[in-house]
Amino acid sequence: MIRPKLNEALKDAMKAKDDVAVRTLRLILAALKDRDIAARTRGNMDGIGDDEILGLLQTMIRQRRESITLYEQGGRVDLVEQEKAEIAVIERFLPQQMSEEEVKAAVDAVIAEIGASSIKDMGRTMAELRSRYAGQMDFAKAGALVKAALG
Repeated sequence: MIRPKLNEALKDAMKAKDDVAVRTLRLILAALKDRDIAARTRGNMDGIGDDEILGLLQTMIRQRRESITLYEQGGRVDLVEQEKAEIAVIERFLPQQMSEEEVKAAVDAVIAEIGASSIKDMGRTMAELRSRYAGQMDFAKAGALVKAALG
């Protein structure tokens, strides 16, 4: 369901001559194509699903946020603005992100539900969070909350 939205957004951006959106959408579609090819080698001929696409988009946002930090340290304001513009384009395709309180409540609920009791259960807890909240949660922050709760 996300894939057609991305293709339609690319067409609209090209018509509107929105260079940032065109460039960003082409990057997304190229990464998506790479993941589809990798999925085909594993026997999945339809390519990756929406949950994996959401994960891809979140990864792209995280990479850009890391770049922003480095560019700010290097005094490259022009590149910071470019990365922020790309994040804005990518975020249009993600569902509403959960607040920090909602993430904490979801982490606590999953820990209680699966009976996680020690740090050994972190992988199982994170897997369950990823399956339930793909695209809605920053899993780096959630991982820290899970570690604190189980540690």
